[in-house]
Amino acid sequence: MTLGSLLSVDQIIPEMKATERWAAIVELIDLLVQKGRVRASDRDSILAALRQREETMSTGIGFGIAIPHASSNCVSEVVAAFGRSSIGIEFDSLDNSPVRFIVLFVVPKDQFQVHLRTLAAIAKFLNDKTIREQLAKAESSEEILGIFDNKAPRPQAK
Repeated sequence: MTLGSLLSVDQIIPEMKATERWAAIVELIDLLVQKGRVRASDRDSILAALRQREETMSTGIGFGIAIPHASSNCVSEVVAAFGRSSIGIEFDSLDNSPVRFIVLFVVPKDQFQVHLRTLAAIAKFLNDKTIREQLAKAESSEEILGIFDNKAPRPQAK
């Protein structure tokens, strides 16, 4: 599972409007609704699942990265969105630093292993300082997607 395989250009916000975590999560979910990746009728249910997860512990993992995620019966496959903020978003991160890169994803309820693998792959990928620097400099959604496609480690053969 790679970010490049989960995202398309229209699932990327190169400069988010949000300045705090809930607004950022809503902005990304609303993008997924707008692009038809999430049904409008499922928006509130998915937001509730994401909020429940965030209230357990912030998904701001440090290094300017947040990975809000949840499982839901409202999706039949993994859906994701990426947002970038040049000014940083207050996310109650583990290192108390503002978040610049947010990968939000929702996994079908019964796919726990997929959930864990997706989370691990995203965290590992964004843990690379060079990747974060490239993402910060990218000038468009297309360029951001190109970074995910070209730099993401390819899945191992089973």
